Amino acid sequence: MTTQFLSRSLVYAVLLLAAFFFLAPMYVMLVTSFKDAEQIRSGNLLSLPHSLNFEAWSLAWSSACTGTDCRGLKPFFWNSVIMVVPAVLVSTLWGAMNGYVLSLWKFRGSEVMFGLMLFGVFMPFQVVLLPMSQVLGWLGVSSSIGGLILVHCLAGLAGTTLFFRNYYASIPKELVNAARIDGAGFWRIFFRIVVPMSTPIVMVTLIWQFTNIWNDFLFGVAFSGADSKPITVGLNNMVNTSSSVKSYNVDMAAAVIAGLPTMLVYVLAGQYFVKGLTAGAVKG
Repeated sequence: MTTQFLSRSLVYAVLLLAAFFFLAPMYVMLVTSFKDAEQIRSGNLLSLPHSLNFEAWSLAWSSACTGTDCRGLKPFFWNSVIMVVPAVLVSTLWGAMNGYVLSLWKFRGSEVMFGLMLFGVFMPFQVVLLPMSQVLGWLGVSSSIGGLILVHCLAGLAGTTLFFRNYYASIPKELVNAARIDGAGFWRIFFRIVVPMSTPIVMVTLIWQFTNIWNDFLFGVAFSGADSKPITVGLNNMVNTSSSVKSYNVDMAAAVIAGLPTMLVYVLAGQYFVKGLTAGAVKG
């Protein structure tokens, strides 16, 4: 009993230490965002603010711009929302259909095609910047939110296909064959049988894609225009704006605002993410 208690105490101690190291930067960001400039200069980095001052948060969110100096995340935030929602939904549906075909409606060469698609999971995105920019120019959607949506749908297609293909491989083939014998076609089987069974992997894919697209900086800085920059690019421009006095409280508030949507997604739906990753892991 004593050995078990000591082992459990050691595990909790290690977990608490790890949590401290992971949460310490977030704590510093939050307390700094509520401090004024004087307290930041004279106070300790870990000290609590004398009072809750929301001025830095207001400046971080405000959309006011002076020349090339944009001190607010508001327009960039809504650009990201407009970009992320359709990109996540389209890439998830597209990956589900690909996974459905490659697992339950196999054809000659389907395994080779799936293997080639997996290159997209491991390929560094830097190698596609030039050809992608040319394609966006040919389509007339360069430097636009529509172009960013297309880029993220294509970039995420390999990952979403991998998720759904592996999940659908655990669905009994007899179920699909029985539906085909009863006269159900390709789309009817997909929407009436397969999709209702896909809730766990759909949640995983939605969260995964939302996180990747919202936090993306490379495509945002490479393919966006002046009016279509996502929040990661806006945050970078804001933090690196030339100024005689550095406003650390505003920068910290802006960083929290930029990361808040993904944090909320994992807080509200994190349990579904873990369950979805393990669903279908054991076949039979």
